Amino acid sequence: MLGTHDFIHARKKLKKGQQILDHMGSTELAANLFRATQAEEKLRREKIIGKDKANKAHREVGAKVRQTIKELGGTMPEELPVAAESVKKIESKMKKLKKGKQ
Repeated sequence: MLGTHDFIHARKKLKKGQQILDHMGSTELAANLFRATQAEEKLRREKIIGKDKANKAHREVGAKVRQTIKELGGTMPEELPVAAESVKKIESKMKKLKKGKQ
């Protein structure tokens, strides 16, 4: 059975060494950051302790974020296209451009 990480890699057609976050567009990154920050706040606010309880809280928040995206008529994260270029490639190009200007 595939774990979530493996499932996302397969769904996005990413190679084993490629980082998921490096291949997300701005919409998916924003949704993911919102989910993560809200889950973190929930853990703190409700004083949730323990891995199982923390994982459950993260899943609950993720489900709510997905529900909101769906209700707003947005595109679900797994349906969003993979960013054409990885963040790493863009950073590398930017460094080369900076060096060329000096």
